[in-house]
Amino acid sequence: MPHTTTDTGPQDADGTDRTGAGEEPERGRKAGRRLRPAVLVPLVLLALLLGLGGTAWWLYRGLDANLANVDIDKALGDDRPEKLPTSGRNILVLGSDSRAGDNAALDGGKAPGARSDTALVVHIPEGRNRATAVSIPRDTLVNRPACETSAGRPLPGARRVMFNSVYAQAGPACVVKTVERMSGIRMDHYVEIDFAGFRDIVDALGGVTVTTDRAIDDRATGLRLDAGTHRLDGEDALRFVRTRYGVGDGSDLGRIGLQQQFLMALLTEIKRQEILTSPAKLYKVADAATASLTTDTAIGSLTGLADFGRSLQGIDPAAMETITLPVVPDRRDPNRVVPVQPRADELWKALRTGAAVPEPAERSPDTGSPTG
Repeated sequence: MPHTTTDTGPQDADGTDRTGAGEEPERGRKAGRRLRPAVLVPLVLLALLLGLGGTAWWLYRGLDANLANVDIDKALGDDRPEKLPTSGRNILVLGSDSRAGDNAALDGGKAPGARSDTALVVHIPEGRNRATAVSIPRDTLVNRPACETSAGRPLPGARRVMFNSVYAQAGPACVVKTVERMSGIRMDHYVEIDFAGFRDIVDALGGVTVTTDRAIDDRATGLRLDAGTHRLDGEDALRFVRTRYGVGDGSDLGRIGLQQQFLMALLTEIKRQEILTSPAKLYKVADAATASLTTDTAIGSLTGLADFGRSLQGIDPAAMETITLPVVPDRRDPNRVVPVQPRADELWKALRTGAAVPEPAERSPDTGSPTG
């Protein structure tokens, strides 16, 4: 798709739809209907890491060398939103679909480059006893600000580019800058996990058990499961959470449902094995997890992650609110979506100011159903 355009139709400068939430969207992919945050997979892995950081990671300082990091502050400089006293703490969590290195043979292994396959803004208000996770659909049309690429080359801004293309074109710092421009919220931290990391964590657990009500036959991923209970290894787990054409109507909706199901199974497996109380199991999972992570420099060490984890121990996972950025199909391209106003702005404003998210900002514009 083109990365620039001069005709934005009903969208404003940041790629959002200004027609109002009451208008019916055009026919097309129902991207605004009952969307669930696909990025919860890397979020759960992040939560596991933070839990480990608050308990026994100090035993495993040798894992520190596994971590990769990026200096977001240096890359973006002062061209960022002001850090407000009401904004709490905000983390951008990405799942990368890179096929580089150990990812080369995973999930087809043919897609060049890398994209932010999943994206989540995790907002932790002052007090840190709850959290809100906002999913940004990967096919959302956004305005990418002028950035410097990971290789240090200047990249001019562009209008109406697909959100998940920003990572491929410019790297993580530009994704952070794009999210900050969209939301007006300064990101305090950045966490990224790749395909190989997801696979290795599942394998470190010895697999995860899922039960399917219907058979799955996805030629794209190669996943074939009869209805019933299955023990999935890392590669089949990756196929499971990325299956799209083997379930439902072939849209992202079916895949997101499988991701939710797998998350519950993953949490059940972690609890069943009592990972946090077994040093041997803890080390094995931590080794797999740290080898797959890229973070900002502020938490890009075991001690940094451990301190961060301890600061979040008061958060109750049951109090995590999950919301998908309110979107509707784009009028010019129904295979893409755009944020719908004023709901998107109301959502971001609530997070900036520490207020409760207004109920309309939590609901899908085209059906009135919750987006989270």
